[in-house]
Amino acid sequence: MKKVFLRGLSTGLILQIAIGPVFFFLANLALQKSLIDGLFAVAAVTIVDYLYIALAIAGIGKLLEKKKIKKTLGTISSIVLIAFGFYMAISISNSVNISLTINDPSSNLFKSFISAFLLTISSPLTILFWTSVFAARSVEYSLSKKELVIFGLSAGFATPLFLSVSIFIITILKTLISPLIVQLANMLVAFILIGYGILRIIEIIRNSSESK
Repeated sequence: MKKVFLRGLSTGLILQIAIGPVFFFLANLALQKSLIDGLFAVAAVTIVDYLYIALAIAGIGKLLEKKKIKKTLGTISSIVLIAFGFYMAISISNSVNISLTINDPSSNLFKSFISAFLLTISSPLTILFWTSVFAARSVEYSLSKKELVIFGLSAGFATPLFLSVSIFIITILKTLISPLIVQLANMLVAFILIGYGILRIIEIIRNSSESK
């Protein structure tokens, strides 16, 4: 069982290296708010990841292989990403004065948690991702149902481990970063979310056209 746990953890850590919009959102949160805000956001991401891992193990991913469901969820999640990006961009412009200082850096743990939770759960197609990972690993390592659960638990543990360490490092370094850099980072995150959402919609449209 120890070997299965280590294999799951190593797999999860490798997957964490492929950072995406959620990581940039958390990094931005750590820069703009506090360490506790960042850790609350990490907790939200972890909860969603484990939810999707549980659903993937339960086989719900098979349902999402249906083209109509996949297309609908893909479109909704892309719109959510774009909306988050625009919300961040507007918030940034409203929170900065002429001298480029941050007007409202106050901590808001509830908002940090909910924002990270909604952003992460807006990509339900992640279940398909986890399902494919589990399918590949179960075949490669000949995992039983019980071993697959342990593998999923350890793979999910990589999320709080990687993100918490990243948040700690960013929080320590942010004292060396000027308000201008923080705001530029915020705007970059906003553009990443918007751009990622738009690219996903374009991909959905292209796949729909090719399937006709």
